[in-house]
Amino acid sequence: MASKLASLFKDTTIYGASTILARGLNYLLVPFYANLLSADENGIQGLIYTNIAFAMILYTYGMEQAYLKFAADAQKKNDSTATVSTDAIFTTPFLSILFSSTLFSSVIALFAESLCDAMNIPRAAALYVRLAALILFLDAVVTIPMTRLRQERNAARFALIRISNVVATLAVSLLLLTAFNLGLLGAFLGNIAGSLVSVLLVLPLMRLPRLDFSASLFKELLRYGLPFVPNGLAAALIHFIDRNVLIRLSTPEITRIYERDLSAEALVGIYMRVYAFATLLQLVIQMFRFAWQPFFLQHASDRDAKNLFSRVFTLTSVGMILVAFAASMFVPHLIRVYWFDRFYILPPPFWLGLSIVPILFLAPVFEMMNTNLSAGLMIEKRTEVLPIVTAVGAGVTFLLCVVLIPKFAMTGAAIAGVSGSIAMTIGTYIFSQRIYPNSFEWTKILSTLCLAVALWHLSTNIVGGVWPQVVALVLFIGVLMMLFAKEVRSITKRLAPKKTVLDS
Repeated sequence: MASKLASLFKDTTIYGASTILARGLNYLLVPFYANLLSADENGIQGLIYTNIAFAMILYTYGMEQAYLKFAADAQKKNDSTATVSTDAIFTTPFLSILFSSTLFSSVIALFAESLCDAMNIPRAAALYVRLAALILFLDAVVTIPMTRLRQERNAARFALIRISNVVATLAVSLLLLTAFNLGLLGAFLGNIAGSLVSVLLVLPLMRLPRLDFSASLFKELLRYGLPFVPNGLAAALIHFIDRNVLIRLSTPEITRIYERDLSAEALVGIYMRVYAFATLLQLVIQMFRFAWQPFFLQHASDRDAKNLFSRVFTLTSVGMILVAFAASMFVPHLIRVYWFDRFYILPPPFWLGLSIVPILFLAPVFEMMNTNLSAGLMIEKRTEVLPIVTAVGAGVTFLLCVVLIPKFAMTGAAIAGVSGSIAMTIGTYIFSQRIYPNSFEWTKILSTLCLAVALWHLSTNIVGGVWPQVVALVLFIGVLMMLFAKEVRSITKRLAPKKTVLDS
């Protein structure tokens, strides 16, 4: 088991390093946009980008997960028993997405003004909607080539492409906004530049003897992949429906809640920039997921598979609780620092949203649990139950957004998102236990979560600057070291210098 965990850790480290570096570079744009664009422009950009992420699920319609599964199965079979060629397993989902993305983006470009009305933003933003359609097309066509790199465990090349995308986006955006003063247009053009770089870098992966499309395989891919779409939409709904409800608040409603004059676009802009810091935790989940899906599919038939998966569940859940706990306490302090006496990460007008930071950081804890629990459903090919989990999570999120946002605005949005994550985790657990029963260390995990919440509450209500939070973090880490003494001893032993002949 140790060697398998080491393999998972190695892949996670590579994916993680590239993801952290890419997101780290990308996050340079957060204070940049916050300081150079108005709150209203930040809101329009954030809302369109939100719906890009939502639409991306429809653009790929489960083909990423389906390709991973069918490619992994093909590796285990003898070539003589294969019903379709290896090339077809790659080219069939690729050609499918290429065709459908062309169609989808054309429709978006044609009805851009109507989509602006639907999003409750000015029709003048139709140009940005059309540029978003181009971004969606470019990002969709690289999905299967990038997934192929994951399936082949070519983490280094995967990382290079991701980082190149972000570097190009960052460089072009900075150039267009500062040197050419293109404002919001420059931000969208920068994103297009990054997406084009990704397309150019994956072109060598598509040099195949023939573009073989298998209709029978396509039907199987759809049968396996489509159930992931509602599940993906539910996850997106949890993260993105809040902004689409916030944008519909009237100025009198916003004034009543915050006692200041703000437009709905400005409120969404503030919420988006604060929310960006919560997505730092989601990137931890993302980098784990990149390595986790190929890992559990490859080891599903091992004799110790369930024990292995249970241990991964405990370690990743507690690890996410630790990260969320630390972030909840220190991110607000970092945002309020006037760095080098020159700038804030977020200017003071955006501090209106800092009160929701701890709530936002709670959601990724349950998303990490959900990522682990869904493994059994994929192993047993029972992904058809995912739409039920979807309905529960989406329903809870949507209902609470509609009820809470008009009363509490950003706070209501944050609570709704966390509640949706919890509902989906509970639903996934119930189904996974019926289909792929396993035992988990719930007492240890939930005790750790309760301790983190209690220490956060105590430390943030004690006057003394940042020091109460520092003490709370040290205390929390100490408790974790006692709870996981066995793991700590194992790590210490591995890190200890080995004795040589000269030492003796």
